Amino acid sequence: METEAAASTISLPTSSWWFENNPPPAVGEYSNRFSPIVSVLTALVLVVALSSVVWLSASIPKLERVEAPERALALMVSRIMDVQEGLKRAPAWQQTLFSWISGDNEVERAQAIAWFQELADLSDEALVPLQLAVLQAESGHTSQALLLAHEWRQAGEPLSRLAALVIGAYGEGPLPGGETFETLQAELADSVPAGWFYDRLAERLAQRANDQPLLYTIREAYAARVDRQFARARVITAVEFAAMIVGTVVLIIFWVTRARVPNVVRLHEPGVPPPWPGGIGAAVLLRGGAIGAMLTVLFLLYMPQENASLRALAIPLTNLPLLLLAYQYLFRPARMTFDQGFGLEIGWARSGRLITAVLAVIAAGLWGEWVMDRMAEPLHLTNHWTEWFDADLVWGPSSLTAISLVEYVAFAPVFEELAFRGLLFAILRRKFRFLPAALMSASVFAIAHGYGLVGFISVLWSGLLWAWIYEKTGSLLPAILAHAMNNLLVCLSVMALLRW
Repeated sequence: METEAAASTISLPTSSWWFENNPPPAVGEYSNRFSPIVSVLTALVLVVALSSVVWLSASIPKLERVEAPERALALMVSRIMDVQEGLKRAPAWQQTLFSWISGDNEVERAQAIAWFQELADLSDEALVPLQLAVLQAESGHTSQALLLAHEWRQAGEPLSRLAALVIGAYGEGPLPGGETFETLQAELADSVPAGWFYDRLAERLAQRANDQPLLYTIREAYAARVDRQFARARVITAVEFAAMIVGTVVLIIFWVTRARVPNVVRLHEPGVPPPWPGGIGAAVLLRGGAIGAMLTVLFLLYMPQENASLRALAIPLTNLPLLLLAYQYLFRPARMTFDQGFGLEIGWARSGRLITAVLAVIAAGLWGEWVMDRMAEPLHLTNHWTEWFDADLVWGPSSLTAISLVEYVAFAPVFEELAFRGLLFAILRRKFRFLPAALMSASVFAIAHGYGLVGFISVLWSGLLWAWIYEKTGSLLPAILAHAMNNLLVCLSVMALLRW
């Protein structure tokens, strides 16, 4: 009876989907000299920093974030239209596959029109309304384009001259020959830069003038250019599709063997949750994060924007205080190096597991992006073009482009994963189960990027996946490599479309 009574007083641990029930015991001796007042102040600094990112993202017009937005948007839309025209010339199976992966071309055209309308409301450059009119006419809205052109006739130079181009290209009936056609061709050559907009106007003018030799020359030159542009886009799409297929096979194998081989991708121990106190870890995160936020502000205020090398170093320098504090107060008391604590040493024998883990998380990321794109299309939601346009990658000198690639493909993946997954997510895992810890860390990660709604969801999804693979493998290496490959694919896509 006494044994039963004693047993009845023992409180068994309860299962919770939110809180971690059984975190590993702390290993080592840790300092308790962290002032609660300093912790509160540093937490306020971080809240203000994240709130500022959200406020700036919402308040600063997106077009002000890009130098020469007229030139940038014209180039981007021109190249997108070239790829669409190149797709029409591709074999049927390529058209089907490309359309399935990339989405509806009509949606892209509607987005491009909306972006030009936004730019036309703010820009005084005469080419912007002309390009908008051409885009509208080529998208089947000829009456809107002609209505704009007729309004320009009352606006004076140079819009009145550009109005003649639009009316001459898209008006009804044959174009008068002789001096009128030659005058329009000369005006086109003087006013419109080479590219999709120029070719569309030139072809339409030649059609209406029934100048068959000129029409043949225009179409031949245009076909050669769009074929080259589509070939580059096809290579990037093929790489992404291959990664989706191979990674999907790996994911299926993981799922089928999860019960029989639960640790099939385990690379390192202890992984997460880490063997140091959550309270000490939170104090380190608050102090290191606040110092990093203040350094970021100093870089933004005083760093010369033209100094690309210094700008690239901003990422490691702003993360360095957090890493130093983590080593002093977390890793060192636990007698761990960064390699041991973050699982960066796995050995060649486990390289196969590493590769499969990276492929799996890349495929999951691409599938997530595909699903989000398909869901966003009917809702007319999209990333604003200024969020992924990077002038250094598009028209910067080679040295500047190389530095930007190092920043995006090396520095950002390494230091962001160390901070957001290696420390923030790992410390949250001592208090919370996987899903809430991953959601909280990925949300902070997404807010820090300062994107709009679609961009926020995309970064949030990536953060969840990289936390998941860290949880499963116990190593930060798969997340770092997947993050680097994700950034590399984005950079190559931008350069293939806009630079080369």
